[in-house]
Amino acid sequence: MASIGTARGRIGFDEAGNGDALPILFLHGVGSDKSVWAPQLAHFGRSRRAIAFDYPGYGESEIVANATRDDYAAFILAGMDALGILRAHICGLSLGGVMAIALYAAAPDRCASLIIADSFAVHPDGQAIHDRSVAASQSMTMRELAEARSGALLGSVATLQLRNQVIDAMAQIDPVAYRIGAAAVWLADQRDRARTIDVPTLILVGEEDGITPPALSEELRNLITGSRMERIARAGHLANAEQPEAFNNAIESFLSGQPY
Repeated sequence: MASIGTARGRIGFDEAGNGDALPILFLHGVGSDKSVWAPQLAHFGRSRRAIAFDYPGYGESEIVANATRDDYAAFILAGMDALGILRAHICGLSLGGVMAIALYAAAPDRCASLIIADSFAVHPDGQAIHDRSVAASQSMTMRELAEARSGALLGSVATLQLRNQVIDAMAQIDPVAYRIGAAAVWLADQRDRARTIDVPTLILVGEEDGITPPALSEELRNLITGSRMERIARAGHLANAEQPEAFNNAIESFLSGQPY
């Protein structure tokens, strides 16, 4: 784990690999941090530069009071600048998928392609999920919240080890940062932005995802011209961690069709 100073403040990141292939950038969900991408950094770092960032207030990143999802996007772009990354494939899960869309809206020339996993353009129950998340973060510790929520996050074959990792990561989140992140994800309505996306886009979703179910990924596919969608078998909301081999292979196949 490391951090770097940027024009927007200090940002935490993990990095693996190098090479001539275009870098791939990973963006985490509201209840995790950059560590959730360890299986992807290990895999993609063998062929290209792979980076996972923390949002403001997560991990090693400085908190930004009242940050919006567009502030998050500016923060990630500042991180890319600081690491000398002019352009990258952008992969985000849940809030990270929301951020991939926001990042494209802010700087389409910096996004070679998008991989949007277990996410959405707008969530039909977003306000209610947001309100429950905020209330829970105010009435219990983050570890208690994580223990209560972990069952809904994971699919039927997730291991106890993974469940404990998910709980440990979520327990470390600053509750103020978590509430900012909850607003960034659950209150998003980026349908208009999704319609403007004009880069190759892969949409991934766990077949057992009950938080952002496959129907929301289907809606994204219909909004983003030319996008393709794949379901990850035996995976819930954290498809990248639950089924890393299938998740990575889907991305590898997608990237193999790109010219960089």
